[in-house]
Amino acid sequence: MNSALDTQVASATDTQRPPRHFLPEAFTVSDWASLEPYFVELRDRTLASSDELEKWMLDRSELESILSEDLAWRYIRMTCDTQDQERAEAFQFFVNEIEPNVAPYDHALNEKMMHSEFLPGLDQERYGVFLRSVRQALEIYRAENIPLKTDISTKQQQYAATVGAMTVTLDGEEITLPRAADRLKNPDRAIREEAYRAIQERRLQDSQPLDQLFTELVSLRHQMALNADFPNFRDYMFAALGRFDYTPEDCFAFHRAIRETVVPLIDDLDLERRQDLALPELRPWDLDVDVSGKAPLRPFDTGEELLEKTITVFQRLDGFLGDCLLTMRQMGHLDLESRKGKAPGGYNYPLDETGVPFIFMNATSSLRDVVTMLHEGGHAVHSFLTRALPLSADKHPPSEVAELASMSMELISMDHWGLFFPNEDELRRAKKTHLESVLETFPWVATIDKFQHWVYENPQHTVEERHARWTQVFDEFNQRTVSWKGLERFKPYLWQKQLHLYEVPFYYIEYAMAQLGAIAVWRNFRQNPQEGLEAYKRALALGYTAPIGEIYAAAGIRFDFSTEYLRTLADFVREEMAKL
Repeated sequence: MNSALDTQVASATDTQRPPRHFLPEAFTVSDWASLEPYFVELRDRTLASSDELEKWMLDRSELESILSEDLAWRYIRMTCDTQDQERAEAFQFFVNEIEPNVAPYDHALNEKMMHSEFLPGLDQERYGVFLRSVRQALEIYRAENIPLKTDISTKQQQYAATVGAMTVTLDGEEITLPRAADRLKNPDRAIREEAYRAIQERRLQDSQPLDQLFTELVSLRHQMALNADFPNFRDYMFAALGRFDYTPEDCFAFHRAIRETVVPLIDDLDLERRQDLALPELRPWDLDVDVSGKAPLRPFDTGEELLEKTITVFQRLDGFLGDCLLTMRQMGHLDLESRKGKAPGGYNYPLDETGVPFIFMNATSSLRDVVTMLHEGGHAVHSFLTRALPLSADKHPPSEVAELASMSMELISMDHWGLFFPNEDELRRAKKTHLESVLETFPWVATIDKFQHWVYENPQHTVEERHARWTQVFDEFNQRTVSWKGLERFKPYLWQKQLHLYEVPFYYIEYAMAQLGAIAVWRNFRQNPQEGLEAYKRALALGYTAPIGEIYAAAGIRFDFSTEYLRTLADFVREEMAKL
């Protein structure tokens, strides 16, 4: 391990945020008036050397970290209880009063830096990736997009509140949709069907408002793209997301590769499933149940037990990994159990100033929850490995790298899943189920991504055209051997459960790219556990100080999503499944 990584490993147990050098230690974000002077000072500061420019960059980064962490906590508190009006208003205050005022200064500071006569004196190898991103931000910035971004953020909040409030009543008990979805694993087919229909009926109740919300978001996003001189929002987002390493055409080729190589594998798995379940035909509620006919796996009972076992898994892999979660527990940076009013999904939210992130999820005692915890734990490790990097921007690699951290953790931790599944038969079931889901990632990602491309290439589409296109794309990649007879009215709305479409558009193809990379990391780990893990950590510790391809190379893998590479790694997964 290199010395830089040693320093970061040593910092995993540090609960103190680093000292501030630009803003007062006691400063908190309360209003724009108290914040603006720091932006003014940065804008007006005279820079007389490359050293002073570098110090200016560090001061700016400190200010950005403070703002980022303040926004993070507002978002975290709001998603932990979407029904709390005070929390919602605190988040909305930042969106409405702080962000729109920051944006013009952010642009001005970018211009000041890029026009500085001392810019060539900076270490171009060290700052090359950062400066490339700043140039891109300058190119796409438009002042008229600031209020549009505020409107979009407000509408995205409506999605979380709408979905977070969804419950169904089963057996006389009102439960959240994640808890209801656990019944899809029940060996009793009637119970599965009842839960499936209840979930879909509940989603259907809000389908029209969610359709209208999405229509409004598409319109606002398209206008942003036009304002920035892009023909559509897709092309704008490729620039905004810093996709320097691939194009929309590469995504289309990846979709085709998935259809040609992985979709037939899934068809074969579904055929095996139908035969194992001795069913004349598969229905949508038959896809999550264990084919053994045994009760659903129950790897833990409480969120605390989930955390305790995950910490032990991480410790057995590497002491540093365990320390990351121990520090988060000590600081109260976890909210794991599902409850009414909590926003859907799960996330690891980086906290830029302290460097100790927050994990949020909706655990209901399922295998999926274990995988989610390990996934978000991988993100958390990434946050710890990058916390010592000097610039805030260094700590935020693109999703193709961020998701590599999380998806690899799901796989390299599997040798220690016996903590959750001490019974050998249950352990085999858990691993086989997860590896099936790894393969299933690819078709679903291709579905969401291909749908998004169409949506924003055709921003004037009608709701009916949207439903038809979704159904067409869904049928191309998913459940080709499953009968939807009598359920046709549900299918056009299945996309509405994917929060990424509402909250983080075009953030999805990265899951498939990173899943491919994660399989390669796992294959290396299988061959040499110690070197595989060290290479994984070395790659993550780079943050975003190197291009994607170099970060993947540091992990000992390729940034490659060709048909040949996809087939090779998919076959490796199938071979591992066969061993079970």
